[in-house]
Amino acid sequence: MLLRYSVGSPYARKVRVFAIEKGVMGEIEGHASNPWDAPDALIAINPLGKVPTLVSRDGMALYDSPVICEYLDGLAEPRLIPKDGTERLLALRTQALADGVMDAGVLLRVEMTQRKEGDRNRDWIDRQVGQIDRPLDVFEKEVGSFAAVGIGEISVACALGYLDFRHGALNWRAKRPKLAAWFAAFEQRPSMIETHPGEAK
Repeated sequence: MLLRYSVGSPYARKVRVFAIEKGVMGEIEGHASNPWDAPDALIAINPLGKVPTLVSRDGMALYDSPVICEYLDGLAEPRLIPKDGTERLLALRTQALADGVMDAGVLLRVEMTQRKEGDRNRDWIDRQVGQIDRPLDVFEKEVGSFAAVGIGEISVACALGYLDFRHGALNWRAKRPKLAAWFAAFEQRPSMIETHPGEAK
């Protein structure tokens, strides 16, 4: 399998953490790509020119991190995405909420880096910050029911890691001690350490 990813992408990190936790990372050949450059090799397998993009065992190109994680989950046990019922819906809902935090974080990053200070839209910035804060408040309430490791927990951890990486000034821990304590433990997992963005651009 081949994975196109960016070290700084929270979505790509989610896929890499998931693959490590599933024990299938050894099958994956990783190729770091800068989606802003839209390299031909990436566009050839994903017309959106986005990461992560995975070429599966049978050569099918898969994109969008939830789809890739669904595929990887079927390759080996134990399952990190519940198969059915309320448990599955709750896990996927947590993933969706965490992905929304990633979306807002990325959009906020683009606004802050691609526009000059005087051209930045304050209403747009406030909207993205709200779409970060409200889900984190939900996670603060729900963290006590988190599983040891699953798609929801991985997604939340990668969203929080992205906030630390790109938006430290938001100080998300200040009002969320339970979530902060959970993340402090979760980020010590080998999968999180191995995929840490470090000093990525």
